[in-house]
Amino acid sequence: MVPRWKGKDAKAKKDAEAEALKEPMSNIISELQFSLVQSDAYGILSNKSVHYAAGAEQIVLLDKACFGRPVGTVEKDKVWFQLSLEEAFFLCYSMNCLKINGGNPIPRTNEELWHYMKSKKETFPNFFKAYSHLRMKNWVVRSGFQYGVDFVVYRHHPSRVHSEYGVLVLSDGETVKDVNGRLKVWSDVHCATRLVGSVAKTLLVLYISKNGSRDDSPSCLANYTVEERTIARWSPEQCRESCR
Repeated sequence: MVPRWKGKDAKAKKDAEAEALKEPMSNIISELQFSLVQSDAYGILSNKSVHYAAGAEQIVLLDKACFGRPVGTVEKDKVWFQLSLEEAFFLCYSMNCLKINGGNPIPRTNEELWHYMKSKKETFPNFFKAYSHLRMKNWVVRSGFQYGVDFVVYRHHPSRVHSEYGVLVLSDGETVKDVNGRLKVWSDVHCATRLVGSVAKTLLVLYISKNGSRDDSPSCLANYTVEERTIARWSPEQCRESCR
């Protein structure tokens, strides 16, 4: 799928593309990781999210890397960022740059966080595997709630480019039921492709296979595999012979 860069005219779109190429998302993520490590960053568990009091430098980098959203001011030059469970665990477990506690000075272990997040979201193991799979490929991953999907993904910051894929996360059915039994019948597939197609996106389905592994520890993620499938709606008008 060709990236749809944002801009009021062709020149503005080329400028957006040039800016993105000049500052790759992988570099931004590395800068954020370094900044969080240097500042000894701590997040606080808050039901189904994690709150982090970001300083001036981290505010800029979190926005550029598209992690969380600002939800309030802590004090001068500090802002509360609300991170989803997947975002927070990615920074903590995968990037090793954020410590998370439950309101006391002692950080939770990865195993404790894993069990906490599973208790708040039954599908967390599958969703985190999908989220980290996409992030590791340098896609920007945001909630897809408004489009009826689990995630939407961008090549770069959403201010520069439109999202290309609407993502659904499905399990192989070994131990966890697919949320609402999605895509079990053709009418579901048709509705999903029609919906994402109407907003110029392609449906990307990520099938998570646990390969017989239990999900009682984050170490199980190493045994999980991800199968990617894109589903597009066929339009007969694109296949007709041109009239003479």
